[in-house]
Amino acid sequence: MAVIQASAVFKINPAGFNLRRGISLLVVMLIPLVVLGALGEEKYFLSTAYGALYTGLSDPGGKYAYRAPRMAVVGAVGALLTALGFWLGDQAWGWVALAAFAVTLLGGLAVKYGAHWSGAALMLNFWFLIALPLPALYKADHVHTSPWPQALAWLIGSALMIGYVGVLSLARRRPAQQNPAAAMMPGDTTPVPLTPPVIAYAVLRAVALGLAVAIPFGLNLPNADWIPIAALAAMKPSLQQSELTAVQRLAGAVIGAVLAVVFLLGADNKIVLGAAVVVLGALAGAIWAWNYTWYCAAVAGAVLIGEDVSNPTNLSEEALRVAFTFVGVGIAVVVMLLGNLLAKRSSGKARPQPAAPAGGSGRS
Repeated sequence: MAVIQASAVFKINPAGFNLRRGISLLVVMLIPLVVLGALGEEKYFLSTAYGALYTGLSDPGGKYAYRAPRMAVVGAVGALLTALGFWLGDQAWGWVALAAFAVTLLGGLAVKYGAHWSGAALMLNFWFLIALPLPALYKADHVHTSPWPQALAWLIGSALMIGYVGVLSLARRRPAQQNPAAAMMPGDTTPVPLTPPVIAYAVLRAVALGLAVAIPFGLNLPNADWIPIAALAAMKPSLQQSELTAVQRLAGAVIGAVLAVVFLLGADNKIVLGAAVVVLGALAGAIWAWNYTWYCAAVAGAVLIGEDVSNPTNLSEEALRVAFTFVGVGIAVVVMLLGNLLAKRSSGKARPQPAAPAGGSGRS
């Protein structure tokens, strides 16, 4: 990768701060935290909260008639991935790794439909990685749960967000919002042709994540599920993203992991951890276009803390989590270096060759 200045990585766009989006996510994610806490059903909090969070972050903007169906698609796919993740959590590690490969590959190929769907696929991929270890963590905490109630919880969270956005749209009766898809995934928002290099990068990324998932599940290493989460957070989702975006994702993954570890060192209460997920999720929504590094850090922190909500651990395990985080980041670095080679090869093939002089042999 080329040398990227820190000033570029952390450059702030003041106009990109969206307080209204952050407040919306905060309100909708607080509802399941309060209600499920009062009912003693905290085991459904993560599914409900992430259903609301990722449905909200997938909001493409525009008129409500345009936004609602697209958010509903994210909600429906997320519910299916929730059921799959909770079911696979008790299966052999090979099936888990294969499923992670397939979900990541399909998410990578979603770039064909533009940045909005590619970004939504990335968030659903995050949730799938969170869901996979949850059955074992709930079992260790002597909590019984099953796939379809968790999928229903996700749908409820998604429906809450879609309904909340609808109420706001009716109340404000303002002109349609500008499509913020480019803020979620900086760069071109038009569909991308699935050229051989684009497909090769999607396969490479999926193989890397499948291997990252095989490590914790195959070796039964506690806390090693931070490896695939960190790897996914640090890898750029598509071949078209710039080197600046790649560095921002790397920096955001590391900052988010450090933030999560520092917070987990001082808190082991499930309600407090849930509140941290809510705050970081709302913050991510607010700073979407403010700075991509800090957005990635907020998302990574929320994901890693959320993975710990079901079964808070003792302090001695945090150093191990940091080590696993850097293993995941290392995997991401290797994948992105290979991705850069694919991008250069693709651009080299696309560059037109100079025409041969008239009557010449065409050799230089």
